[in-house]
Amino acid sequence: MNRTTIHALLSAALLGTAAAPAAAQEQVLNLYSARHYQTDETLYADFTRQTGIRINRIEAGDEPLLERLRNEGANSPADVLLLVDAARLWKAQVEGLFQPVKSAALEQRIPATLRSKDDGKGSEWFGMSTRARVIVYNKVKVDPALVQNYEDLARPELKGMVCTRSGAHPYMLSLIGAMSEHLGEQKAEEWARGVVANFARAPRGGDTDQIRAVASGECGVALTNTYYLVRMLRSNKSEDQEVASRVGMIWPNQKSFGTHVNVSGAGVAKHAPNRANAIKFLEYLASDSAQTYFAAGNNEWPAVSSVKSGNRALESLGRFKADDLPIGSVGRAQVNAARIIDRAGWR
Repeated sequence: MNRTTIHALLSAALLGTAAAPAAAQEQVLNLYSARHYQTDETLYADFTRQTGIRINRIEAGDEPLLERLRNEGANSPADVLLLVDAARLWKAQVEGLFQPVKSAALEQRIPATLRSKDDGKGSEWFGMSTRARVIVYNKVKVDPALVQNYEDLARPELKGMVCTRSGAHPYMLSLIGAMSEHLGEQKAEEWARGVVANFARAPRGGDTDQIRAVASGECGVALTNTYYLVRMLRSNKSEDQEVASRVGMIWPNQKSFGTHVNVSGAGVAKHAPNRANAIKFLEYLASDSAQTYFAAGNNEWPAVSSVKSGNRALESLGRFKADDLPIGSVGRAQVNAARIIDRAGWR
């Protein structure tokens, strides 16, 4: 072996030795996310630009992600778990899939009603964006005076006019759970039976399907999360604009406990290998820039009250009185909600 060859081999070896620590020092965050909105790509890219931390992402539904974490156990690579409903966040919490987080920034910026409380297991999460569950009605078929409250959906006058998605869906479990917190389980069940008696059809489809069914006249009234309606208002498709024009919207229970609000929320996974990066990510999600992305990208309200949404279509819905029931208690109430939907036949 000549001197040139030896020199080349030594240089390659030194380069390899130098490259190994560089690769080992790469900062990463492993995110398990139930959010599947393309607009979140900008959110993640901004975090990487600000911090240099690369995000590895696995996206799936809430329940598949929870099942994956259960199966992975202590070997899970997940650093952050991001879910889209209080019922699922509570479920992850009670199963011990989160870990405690001490962050002055999060405690200062995220309202106490939008984050979990200590459950004795040190498992906690933080709401990062909010949406309201509202009533939409057909402007021709229904007098809005009849549907000012969630309780009104059980009125005899609405026989054969109410449409909803499955009561077992997390959005419905959270609302029904909130109703049981306000009314008590017995009265909430009586209400649920009344709603079922008023169904125009068996529950099916998502919230967008409910809005379209109301616009077509198949249903008189339905429940939807606000961002589905705002998505139609912002759509460039004439058919979406037409649907939106045919329905009216009610902020329910403005003279009582207020309109039900739900969250997208996140926490540090129990066995996070990159815990410091995970906390940085949560703090980033509570920053002004990230909160604005939530509003502009997916038509949700920022969880941080000082941040303006900047979303004209969202703001066009107007101001409303929100239910101040702690979101953690809404999650816990899903146990009652599950019993109620079974007994009432809300399937």
